[in-house]
Amino acid sequence: MPLNIVLVEPEIPNNTGNIGRLALGSGSHLHLVKPFGFEISDARLKRAGLDYWKHLSITYYDNIDEFFKINHDKKMAFMSSHGKKKHWDIPFKDDLFLVFGKESVGLPKWINETYANQLYKIPLYSEHIRSLNLANAVSITVYEGLSQLRLK
Repeated sequence: MPLNIVLVEPEIPNNTGNIGRLALGSGSHLHLVKPFGFEISDARLKRAGLDYWKHLSITYYDNIDEFFKINHDKKMAFMSSHGKKKHWDIPFKDDLFLVFGKESVGLPKWINETYANQLYKIPLYSEHIRSLNLANAVSITVYEGLSQLRLK
């Protein structure tokens, strides 16, 4: 699979369902890191993911420590409004992990600090918003990656 989508402690089932659908459509693997702000059986998740959820390539983690323990040797890019580099500057390659934080606060501060050189943001062209919807941010980033991978 070309890319890995990582959601750290997602809170909104509709976003996660839509991102699951995106993962399947883009050929990406979805990684979900607990705790979640919903139950996986939530009807809103299933409605957003429709009948695609059963076809997803997906891995669940009990917490962020387990995620990093299992994937410590993987190449990662972390998405945050605190990033200095733009999402199109990510060094996209097959099997890259794109890590996104939860809707309310983003990634934990320690991740932003520890991985500052791997921190990227999607530029915003209005001072009236702080960030994009998580599902939109994942879509923008994944398809930028697929576009760049196609050109290599």
